[in-house]
Amino acid sequence: MKLEKFSKEIRRETLRCLHSQGSGHVGGSLSIVDLLAVLYEKHMNVDPADPRKEDRDKLVLSKGHAGPALYATLALKGFFPLEWLDTLNKLGTRLPSHVNINLTPGVDMTAGSLGQGLSCACGLALANKAKGLDGHVYVITGDGELQEGQNWEGAMFAGSKHLNNIIVFVDSNKMQIDGLTKDVIDIEDIEAKFDAFGFVTQRVDGHDHKAIDAAIKFAKKQKKQPSCIVLDTVKGKGVSFYETMGIGVHSTNVNDEQYELALKELK
Repeated sequence: MKLEKFSKEIRRETLRCLHSQGSGHVGGSLSIVDLLAVLYEKHMNVDPADPRKEDRDKLVLSKGHAGPALYATLALKGFFPLEWLDTLNKLGTRLPSHVNINLTPGVDMTAGSLGQGLSCACGLALANKAKGLDGHVYVITGDGELQEGQNWEGAMFAGSKHLNNIIVFVDSNKMQIDGLTKDVIDIEDIEAKFDAFGFVTQRVDGHDHKAIDAAIKFAKKQKKQPSCIVLDTVKGKGVSFYETMGIGVHSTNVNDEQYELALKELK
């Protein structure tokens, strides 16, 4: 129940953030909320009072347009005031539309063009090993994002260097901005691809807290290989009218009426 409550809180604050702008990346933000809830409630070794502590776990949000969900999570965990959520992408904000390590406490890597996060995570994980640090590096990618070739260069590097301190999550919500992922460029079988690069792979329901938790625990036990956890998710998860919008929910309105209806569903 605690994780269910936390997930609802994250979804409410995510929509608060997007409502402040009137629109934004609703679908892919809501689809990763359950993962964020499990990570920050049960696994992330982080300290809001010391966001840069050297031995912390790090999160690379490679699908950086889902920043509102991460902002909501970080605010709820005390990294910065909840009031910041009302400033998304506004002049002078600390919360740009894509996450920025130089602006937001708790953000560990800037996200720009899609596909770069895993490569950045490899550098962070390699540095941890060089320094003798035990922290894990978690990476959240999207299924559409995996169409970018640099992901596979990063996967090849992580596998060849046996970076067992990397755990990659694929938010497999089956959609991207231009359509269904399978119709744009079909990337399945994702597990087989990561297997081929030397990863230990799992696939679970991305909205099942217990399944996500168990998969992370298993991944953290791996001593010789990086891990990939494919999460089957629903774009816009948690709000019925967003869940049924299809690809239109990738980036859409959060007007006053929609916001109030969503909050009623998320009580």
